[in-house]
Amino acid sequence: MLGALKVECLGNLKFAADPLPAAPHALAVMQDAFKDRPLWLAASTHAGEEIAAGRLHRRLAPLIPGLVTVIVPRHPPRGAALAAALAGAGLRVARRGAGEPVRLDTEIYLADTLGELGVFFRLAPVVFMGKSLCAPGGGQNPLEPARLGCAIVWGPHMDNFAAIAARMESIGATRSVADEAGLEAALAVLLTDPAPRHAMGAAAKAFAAAEAEILPRLLAWLAPYLDAAVGTHAHP
Repeated sequence: MLGALKVECLGNLKFAADPLPAAPHALAVMQDAFKDRPLWLAASTHAGEEIAAGRLHRRLAPLIPGLVTVIVPRHPPRGAALAAALAGAGLRVARRGAGEPVRLDTEIYLADTLGELGVFFRLAPVVFMGKSLCAPGGGQNPLEPARLGCAIVWGPHMDNFAAIAARMESIGATRSVADEAGLEAALAVLLTDPAPRHAMGAAAKAFAAAEAEILPRLLAWLAPYLDAAVGTHAHP
């Protein structure tokens, strides 16, 4: 204990962040590349999740003509090995880190670059959050896609963001799945039925925005104490 006599919780500062940025030119290029093709994003993935995404693509593609699966690995240096593994599974892969373009027959777009999730969250109406399916004790920040109105799905391991995840699930702002089969079922619904997709995206965006003013509230709460501290140490 620190011995504080008055403790208040004003909120979570994770809500104070702005939406992830997106370079306008990169976004425009990708919008033109994908055109009107349906797509989903596996974001910040870890070992095992990229190959699972490839399997899911192969099962979903017959139901969703023109489907593109975008994979953004958490660690871009894995890109070359991942591209080889996915291609070895019979999938047509375009790797962003190697400058490979999206073609009409591209099935997997592997965005093995840094700092571009803001681009792909803006392109993908449906997002799977990585480090939640194959990595116990994991999970990535769901507020990032929520701020941009994505319909979000994750696996059983959201320990790093357990409180936020539970709150989002309670208001229907996301879907939690137990395994790969559950993820396939969720994606099949969200990619083919716009009603639940739009409802989840709207709920996620509203949830992320509800506490966006936490930083001004915190600063206002601290102001009297900061003023007193400045006054105490002011020179005469």
